[in-house]
Amino acid sequence: MKATDTLALLPLILLAGTAVVIMLAIAVKRSHELTVGLTLTGLAASFLSIRATAALTPRQVTSLLLIDRYALFYLGLIIASSAIVAVLSYQYFAKHDGQREELYLLLVLATLGCAVLVTSVHFASFLLGLEVLSISLYSMVAYFTGNGEALEAGIKYLILASASAAFLLFGMALIYADSGTMAFSSLRHLSADRSSLALLLPGIALTVTGIGFKLGVAPFHLWIPDVYQGAPAPVAAFVATTSKTAVVALLLRFLGTTPQQPRAVFLLFFVISVASMCAGNLLALRQNNVKRVLAYSSIAHFGYVLVAFLAGTTMAAGAVAFYLVAYTVTILTAFGIVTVLSTSKTDAEDLEDYRGLFWRRPVLATVFTVVLLSLAGIPATMGFVGKFYILAAGASASAWLLMLVLVLTSVIGLFYYLRIVVTLFSAGSERQASMQRLEWGSGFVLGGLALLLIWFGVYPTPLLNLIRAAVGGLN
Repeated sequence: MKATDTLALLPLILLAGTAVVIMLAIAVKRSHELTVGLTLTGLAASFLSIRATAALTPRQVTSLLLIDRYALFYLGLIIASSAIVAVLSYQYFAKHDGQREELYLLLVLATLGCAVLVTSVHFASFLLGLEVLSISLYSMVAYFTGNGEALEAGIKYLILASASAAFLLFGMALIYADSGTMAFSSLRHLSADRSSLALLLPGIALTVTGIGFKLGVAPFHLWIPDVYQGAPAPVAAFVATTSKTAVVALLLRFLGTTPQQPRAVFLLFFVISVASMCAGNLLALRQNNVKRVLAYSSIAHFGYVLVAFLAGTTMAAGAVAFYLVAYTVTILTAFGIVTVLSTSKTDAEDLEDYRGLFWRRPVLATVFTVVLLSLAGIPATMGFVGKFYILAAGASASAWLLMLVLVLTSVIGLFYYLRIVVTLFSAGSERQASMQRLEWGSGFVLGGLALLLIWFGVYPTPLLNLIRAAVGGLN
């Protein structure tokens, strides 16, 4: 491998090096503050190295990884969101006794797995990145070994990850049997011969099924709300945002290499998209647990994202990228509020914990209201702009039925979002979450995220220009 290849991989190398440094630091001396400091330093160094790497793009590093502006954009988003999770984790885990340092090691390794996914152009690197991410995630979900719900959530996520890997491996085997190669680019040379499609289509279907488990879309969503509920709040934020962003970025590159998707693949995504939008919004209506509401909301939102996938154009890739940024900022803010209100005994997840929050913590209640309005797609928020571009991408592909389902299910979603907003401004009840002191780090992060929600909701041009430059070269 050439020196320029090493420089192109610098963000990934720094992430791997950070994991090694954290491991050695834990072995020498356990310190929560030191471990967080090393984690944030490593993530910051990896993020800053993206600018130096950009001058070398596009660069193919072996047959496994491609460093281009598309990959670097998602690398930046993934590393930034991981840093935010690390900051939120510091306040959250400081309330709990026991060994906390390994959580940050797992967080960096999961980020490395995500980084491998967004740079992958080969099934081998795809599987390796996905397994590094999965193993780290179910360890993070079950990190509190004394918590029965966390252990249950970790076991369920382990089963989901195992099922995902099984489908993926079988699907990859069928695709390899058809094309004779594991590179994504081989899909460009697909033959229209029926005997070829007899292996190819089942292979793609099984691969998409495995990815569906990782995204938690319907009908692969059964245990996803249980995972969100049982996981520590910052870990649930990572599962909901960073890990899914990486999988969507890879899926877009994987399908973007196919000039014309077979009709069977289109119908597969059509069914998944409609099922996710309907199931996510309808099942969230009767939930009284905020983390479960966010889980079902996640299912619906990735159903919205799949609407743009079906367009298969550069505009669709841009719409997906903007929506993922908006979704990441919004969900990180939501789980950040859950984190700062949680105690050492339990997370602030019950709806009653938020009753009358405005009269106790007016700033947090206002930020949470902005978050919920963004999730509902109300104007002047990033969520509205993101949903607008999803609809525009759907219109460019004449996907009128999908657009109709998106609009109708969004109206349903408005009900359970406003239900939480009403609870925030209601009179206080006897059952209230104890007042938790807001650490300066978490306060700074939440304030910055809330500002981004409004800023890019009113003036999204800078972000849109960055996204256009990133997805312009996607094939």
